[in-house]
Amino acid sequence: MSFSSSFGTSGRPSVPPLEVRLTRNGIHESLHRVHAVVCDQRGRVLMRAGDPQQLSFIRSALKPFQAQVFVSSGAADLGNHDERALAIACASHAGEAEQAREAFKILWKSDLESEQLQCPTPKGRQSPLEHNCSGKHAAFLATCKRMQWPLESYLQLDHPLQQQVLKRVGELLGMPAAELLAARDDCGAPTLQLQLSQMALLFAHLGASEQPELERLSRAMLAHPDLVAGAGRFDTVVMRSGHGQVLSKGGAEGIQCLSRVGEGLGLAIKVEDGASRAKHAVALHLMQQLEWLTPMTLEELGQQFLHPNEGVKLEVSGELRFDNGR
Repeated sequence: MSFSSSFGTSGRPSVPPLEVRLTRNGIHESLHRVHAVVCDQRGRVLMRAGDPQQLSFIRSALKPFQAQVFVSSGAADLGNHDERALAIACASHAGEAEQAREAFKILWKSDLESEQLQCPTPKGRQSPLEHNCSGKHAAFLATCKRMQWPLESYLQLDHPLQQQVLKRVGELLGMPAAELLAARDDCGAPTLQLQLSQMALLFAHLGASEQPELERLSRAMLAHPDLVAGAGRFDTVVMRSGHGQVLSKGGAEGIQCLSRVGEGLGLAIKVEDGASRAKHAVALHLMQQLEWLTPMTLEELGQQFLHPNEGVKLEVSGELRFDNGR
């Protein structure tokens, strides 16, 4: 697949970004601009609002693809890790006891210690196991142990583990891994700067159920949404409400990615100013347009995520438009 021909939009008519307005007692207070794109597994931009080539770091929405190496290396099977372990490896969790325990189990089955985790201990907590990325880091270490790779340097970009992550992501995007631009995420692991359409392509693959490793990870996330985020958190609530039809994984700075399970479609969202409240509002708005969830389910989710405080309301204007540039 040619990256430039599949993702390019030169010569196509512009489509305005979505806008999210916050009103307080009906009076305008804030405005967020949001880009969104739907892609299929071939990398074709099917629908868009704003710029599908918008660049941003994918942040924690990369986690299912970082966890892919945990499966492909055989580390997940060697340790008899169940779907709960795979779910926590993909998680941005709340540091609850149940979630920290699942991350610890990954380490314990590989004869590793929590002190070997290189994610920081959150402020006011006692252990790096309570960090929202501890499951990912535990899976990283278990993979290194399985492959006899160095443990101390597992977060370095030139480490064999991280090179395997880049290779796998590059294969999914149809581009050389060497062309991927990486930077340090807040937990210490590399994250990638991608076009929004590339993020949508990754999630089209994740929800397609055609690649065995990704299918195992998506199935685990859908089976255990409580581990992926936490009680009352957007990803958990959406996946639980979707009854296995929608996969959701957010990232910091206004990134939200979703898959329509079994259809090979990925949706990626980027809020220009990084606001989480806006990405959640847009995700619900677009799932309504795409008919990914029932009206009753969306109404229930709206009560939770479109009304952050009494008298405060989030309203989304704009829509995805079909892309006619192919």
